[in-house]
Amino acid sequence: MIAYQTATLNAVVNCPFPTRITNEVIADRFRCFARLLAIRSEDFYRIKAYDDAASIIAAWSEPISEIAKREGAKGLRVVPGVGRSISEKIVELVNSGTFEAWEKLTIETPASVLDLLDVPGIGIKTAGLLHQKFKISTICDLRKFVEGGGLELVDGLDEKRASEIRHFVAQLSAQCDE
Repeated sequence: MIAYQTATLNAVVNCPFPTRITNEVIADRFRCFARLLAIRSEDFYRIKAYDDAASIIAAWSEPISEIAKREGAKGLRVVPGVGRSISEKIVELVNSGTFEAWEKLTIETPASVLDLLDVPGIGIKTAGLLHQKFKISTICDLRKFVEGGGLELVDGLDEKRASEIRHFVAQLSAQCDE
């Protein structure tokens, strides 16, 4: 299964134009991209490609941004798991702080959907279902949904997981109150 670190994901989501594009920033953006693709039930192999590339980039000894600036997309292909598509996205990210595929994806599936993965009882599939079927994009949307009895409408959600979600929502501060 795809592993992730929530704090890292949130840092990437909340920082649209990092001032310094480190290997970890690039890796985190690709991890977020992979999670959003997974939430949308996109192709497993595409998701795995971005996730694998993120792991390799994070551990790469040389700064990926320097390779991108010096040698462009072609030069990045020496990094295992970085093919044409991913290398082009890295160059875009290094040059502009984002890449077009990220921008298009986050129009349809906001990066805030990744916050749902912080909720005990919600994994990739449940986050995808909540977003796609019930249009839940934020923790505050989830809170309103749960308080309105919406969890009973979620197929495949057992009582233990529903209870974990309810407990989490009950502990939310007034941050969602308008």
